[in-house]
Amino acid sequence: MPDKPMVPPQAALLQAAPDTSRASAQPSTMAEGLGTINNTFGRIINLLAEGRWNEMYDLLYEETVNLIGLFLQNGLEALLAFVVLYAIYWGIDSTLQRVLDHSKGLDKGLASLLQRSYRVVAMVFIGAMVLGQLGVNVTALVAGLSIAGIAVGFAARDSLENFISGVTILVDEPFKVGDYIQVEGEYGQVSEITLRSTRIRTVRNEIMVLPNTQMITQPVVNHTKQNTLRVDIPFGIAYEEFPDEARAVVLALPADDDRILTRPEPTVVVTEMAGSSVNMVLRMYLRDPSEELPVRWAYTEKVREALRAADIEIPFPHMQLFLDEAKGLHGSTLFPESPDASS
Repeated sequence: MPDKPMVPPQAALLQAAPDTSRASAQPSTMAEGLGTINNTFGRIINLLAEGRWNEMYDLLYEETVNLIGLFLQNGLEALLAFVVLYAIYWGIDSTLQRVLDHSKGLDKGLASLLQRSYRVVAMVFIGAMVLGQLGVNVTALVAGLSIAGIAVGFAARDSLENFISGVTILVDEPFKVGDYIQVEGEYGQVSEITLRSTRIRTVRNEIMVLPNTQMITQPVVNHTKQNTLRVDIPFGIAYEEFPDEARAVVLALPADDDRILTRPEPTVVVTEMAGSSVNMVLRMYLRDPSEELPVRWAYTEKVREALRAADIEIPFPHMQLFLDEAKGLHGSTLFPESPDASS
């Protein structure tokens, strides 16, 4: 028998080893798949230039099938991750909302801020996890977004200032949702505090929207910050009248009104000796500060009617004109006849 050719040990090992070149060339992640597209595109261009059409078609078909399979695999994993994470997010959001709704000591504006902050953070986390399942380099993406965020921050400086001002309002609580405040000469109830603006419902049922930076940089009068509120009803009497008589008449008005506190008790004081009247003020403390406007309107009319019923004169500004030897008016309709020289 002829002798078999001698095979070197290294060659024997290479013949025994399985061919894994094709398997190792298969992309395992979406990032590798996107890199493979670039390499494949270059090879296709070379084959096209050399006129090797069959090899080009085979390569294009093979890489397309591989890429579709990779997309399907990673897409299903990303979809499953999104469904699971969103279910967890929805459960925590519902629980958090119930807890915040039943927290009596927590301001509604702060509760809204906490709810929205959780939703933003949760959605960013879910997005990062889904992108990671798709093979996207989340670290590089976050770094790029951070650089872009700096540029956006300079461009949206006003919005950022309003956001910080909104957080300051919710933490410092100069006012809260439901309070009656006066700002820019407008009186109304705070209906909502957002991260950008404060919404106030006026007595005309209008909604006034003010930026949060404006709410913390200008004077704001909170009428319901304290448990009680004093209401002043100004009025005036003639100089011929006696303040004690007017005081007795006016103090009888709030005696049976449950909206008015008896301690401190209502008072009537003289505030000014004006040009044509003695100015006085009825001072009353309200049990509920939100009743300020109805009480003010009602007692302004009550005081006027009570003074009229007691025959106490309520003066108004007037002017008296005295004419001394108005010779220029002689012969006019005011003085139709010439005055008697002897008189």
